[in-house]
Amino acid sequence: MIPKPDGRERPLAVAALEDKIVQKATAAVLNSIYEEEFLGFSYGFRPKRGPHDALDALIVGINRRKVNFILDTDIEKFFDRVSQSWLTRLLEHRIGDRRIIRLIQKWLKAGVLEEGIVTVSDQGTGQGSVISPTLANVYLHYVFDLWADRWRQRNAKGDMIIVRFADDIVVGFEHEADARRFWDEMRQRMEAFALTLHPAKTSLLEFGRHAAANRAKRGLGKPETFDFLGFTLISGRSRRGKFLIHRRTQRKRMRAKLKEIKEELRRRMHQPIPEQGKWLTQVVRGYYGYHAVPTNLAALKAFRHHVNRLWVRTLRRRSQKDRFAWQRSIKLADDFLPQPGILHPWPNVRFAARHSRPLSVTAHRN
Repeated sequence: MIPKPDGRERPLAVAALEDKIVQKATAAVLNSIYEEEFLGFSYGFRPKRGPHDALDALIVGINRRKVNFILDTDIEKFFDRVSQSWLTRLLEHRIGDRRIIRLIQKWLKAGVLEEGIVTVSDQGTGQGSVISPTLANVYLHYVFDLWADRWRQRNAKGDMIIVRFADDIVVGFEHEADARRFWDEMRQRMEAFALTLHPAKTSLLEFGRHAAANRAKRGLGKPETFDFLGFTLISGRSRRGKFLIHRRTQRKRMRAKLKEIKEELRRRMHQPIPEQGKWLTQVVRGYYGYHAVPTNLAALKAFRHHVNRLWVRTLRRRSQKDRFAWQRSIKLADDFLPQPGILHPWPNVRFAARHSRPLSVTAHRN
C-alpha cells in the first residue's frame, strides 16, 4: 500500500522480474496495434505524449473553440474496478492470438499477496504493473473514447472539446444543455461497464472567455476553477486585457511535496550542509521541470521560499546553540536552490509545433 495525496492508500502491484520483462514485450506489441486506432484526445501512457501535451490541447481547445462550460470528471478507483471479463472481450476485437489473451488473463488473475495472504478478484488491473497502463487505455478507448467521439458528432448542438489523460477526463461545451445531457449519458455508459464517476471529483462549471462577463450579469462572483494534472486552471486576463487561462500549481500538490521534503530533511539532519544542498538542488530542479509553465512563476517562487525555510528549521534543530542567522540561510539558498524560471513554452506554441493540421481538424480530434 502506498500513500495518495489525499491521505488515503492505494494498492501497488509489484510483479516478478520475469513477468515485468514479458509484460514490457506484450505492451510493445499492443501499443503497435492500438496506436493506429487510439483517438487524438487520448494522452495518457502513450508514446511521445505526456501530461503537458494534454494541458496544451485543453488550453488551446478552450481558446480556439466556443467553450463556456467545463465538465471535469474522474473515474472512481478506476484501476481497481475495471471489469476483467469486459476487458477480455474488448481485447478480442483486435487480438486474435489466444496465447496473448490467456497470458493477459493470467496477469489479471494473479492476485495480490499481502501479509502472507493471496487475494484474487475478478475486478481491476494491478496498478503499478507494466501492462496496466496499456490495458487501461484499451478499456477506455472502447468504453469512453469511441462513444464520446460519436456523441460529439451526432448529439452535440454546439462546439465540444474532449481531453483524456488516463482516467482524468475534461470535456468542454458551448451549451450547458449539451453538457448536462452528456454528463447523464456518460454516467450510464460508465455504469454499463462496471465503472462509476467520482461524485466529489466530477462537476460542471462555467468556464471560458465569456464566463466572467456572463456571471457578472447574473450577479455572481468570479468564474469557478478546476484542477487537471497537478494544476489549477483559472479564467483570467493578460496584462493587455485579453482572455488568458492561468495555471497555478495545485495547493495540495505543493503541500504534499513540501511535507515529503520536510520528512526527508529530518532524516538527513546531521549530514554535511553541502550534501543536503546537493540533494535539495536536485529536488527543486525536478519540481521546476514539471511546474515551470507560463503564468505559474509566483507559485514557483513560493515553493523555493518554503523549501528554504524548511531547510533553515532543520539546520537550527541540529544544535540548541546554533541559531543559524537568516542572512546565512539566504546565502545558502543562493548557492544551492535554483532560481525559478519558466521552462515550458506557451501552450499554443508547442501545440502548433506538434500538430500541423488545419484548425478545424485539430479542434475536432483534440
